[in-house]
Amino acid sequence: MEDTEIVQLYWDRNERAIDESDRKYGSLCRSVALRILEIPEDGEECVSDTWLRAWNTMPPQRPSRLGAFLGKITRNLALDRWRRDHAGKRYGGETALALEELGEIVSGKSLEDEVRSRELDRAMNAFLRSLPDRDRELFLRRYWGVETLESLAKQTGLSVSAVHRKLGKLRESLRDHLQKEGIDL
Repeated sequence: MEDTEIVQLYWDRNERAIDESDRKYGSLCRSVALRILEIPEDGEECVSDTWLRAWNTMPPQRPSRLGAFLGKITRNLALDRWRRDHAGKRYGGETALALEELGEIVSGKSLEDEVRSRELDRAMNAFLRSLPDRDRELFLRRYWGVETLESLAKQTGLSVSAVHRKLGKLRESLRDHLQKEGIDL
């Protein structure tokens, strides 16, 4: 079923929309949730919450890219749950590491201000558009998809240390770009 048809099912308040979303995008959402939460049951609960959030936001929203829309909902729900579950705790794992790596560049407190958040979004999008496709994919798979360095190395044919170095260079480029854009770090 095409995305536009699935979105129309949501707008028609047809519960089949959830089944079709799960059939088409369930594995994507489960993969995103599991990489962040690392516990299958928590990931599955997050995906169920994704369908509920999608149901409650359509209408009024009519996403043009349903997979990206559902993936973003899943990612945000999983990160919220991860933060709640690990508040005040020292915790390892890929999610903590990826957030810590980007946290060196962008402070979470500064994101609370809506205007600054929009400026940051604009600057981040410009930065990502400026990257070669391979670098953009690597950056997004690490920091949006929370993939492990090992997984990225295997899929790119690079060594783990080469992926680590490349991501470090990309973070440094991001820092430079944000400073040039006048984003206080």
